[in-house]
Amino acid sequence: MSLTQALDHDTTHDSADTLRVVKARHPWRWIATAVVLVLLAMAVNALITNPAWDWPVVGEYLFHPSVLNAVLFTLQLTALGIVLGFLLGTVIALMRLSRVPLLTSVAWGYVWLFRSVPLILQLLFWYNLAALYKQISFGVPFGPAFFSIGSMDLIGPVTAAALGLALHQAAYAAEIVRGGLLSVDPGQLEAAAALGIPRARQIFRIQLPQAMRTIVPNAGNEIIGLVKGTSVVYIMALPELFYQVQVIYNRNGRVIAMLLVAAIWYLILTTVLSIAQYYVERHFGRGQSRALPPTPLQRARRLVELRRAARRRRLIPAPGGPAPAPDPASDPASDPAPDPAPDTASDTGSPS
Repeated sequence: MSLTQALDHDTTHDSADTLRVVKARHPWRWIATAVVLVLLAMAVNALITNPAWDWPVVGEYLFHPSVLNAVLFTLQLTALGIVLGFLLGTVIALMRLSRVPLLTSVAWGYVWLFRSVPLILQLLFWYNLAALYKQISFGVPFGPAFFSIGSMDLIGPVTAAALGLALHQAAYAAEIVRGGLLSVDPGQLEAAAALGIPRARQIFRIQLPQAMRTIVPNAGNEIIGLVKGTSVVYIMALPELFYQVQVIYNRNGRVIAMLLVAAIWYLILTTVLSIAQYYVERHFGRGQSRALPPTPLQRARRLVELRRAARRRRLIPAPGGPAPAPDPASDPASDPAPDPAPDTASDTGSPS
């Protein structure tokens, strides 16, 4: 290598060592962040400084026994509506996918009817069923009845509410389940049929587990919607959350504070359900990707580990760079010299 080439090589090497990486600047991101922070600060300030929110009244009634009982009743109605609705909706979805024209037509008619009629009308219909039928008989169809029971005794307000919510929810659940089943590759069912696997086993062991990846997000939306939809049963004077809040603010006149109590409880319930939905989706997504997406807790731990690793890298000098200043506390050279070991030979008087 000639002298000129060697000098050029050294110059290029030095410029590469001194090259700095400059991050791209995004001023509009900072402006948008500042605007959002200002708006959030204004909203928080309005919530805190405005006395019309009656925060002391909110704290007084947030865990009041009557409010807690209403929350529990709301959860009971939600559980009944979801469990019964999705059980019936799964049956209707299978009927719509059946090869029997009569079953397909009946399932389509059920979905059409209960999606067309508002929920509040369905609840009122079941609540006033005794106006149409005084008694409900059980026996041979179009034949003699074995026994009869009064409609008011069989279908009370709670039963009417649970029945109306379940039947209404079944129509939407049927379409959710049907869409999930149709999302599975039909070639898998053809392969299972070629192996001689029964039709019921194909559905419950092959098709349905894969369809849950599509069913769970939509089902989670329906569950959260039903938690808030239970407020419609206030027209039946049932002590759910919204009705109980109305009773309280009609008595004490604190309308805004009591509505805020209901809003906080609805936020808590929907947040818990959203977290549960996230983990259920993660569970059924195991077969879709090799590595599951990290949970929020795992992301937080990963962020802490990355920051610790970056701190350790800053403490370790780069090759050829200046060494960090030694710590006097850990420098053995700064310690005083130890005393010399005693001469055991002179102490014991070894023989000459």
